[in-house]
Amino acid sequence: MSAFIKGLLALRRGPWEMLATILIALGVVMLMQPFALVLFTYSFLVTLVGTVMFIIVSHFKE
Repeated sequence: MSAFIKGLLALRRGPWEMLATILIALGVVMLMQPFALVLFTYSFLVTLVGTVMFIIVSHFKE
């Protein structure tokens, strides 16, 4: 099993913060793309979930 998966399962801060950051970036990309209305529709929700997730996981242990 990779170190990333082990970190997620052990509730370590690093991998979870990386996942939250990826969600935030994905939401911003979804917001700026002009092709699919469905992606634009859910962009705010994805960004919000990533932001709340980042706030929560910043309290996890190293």
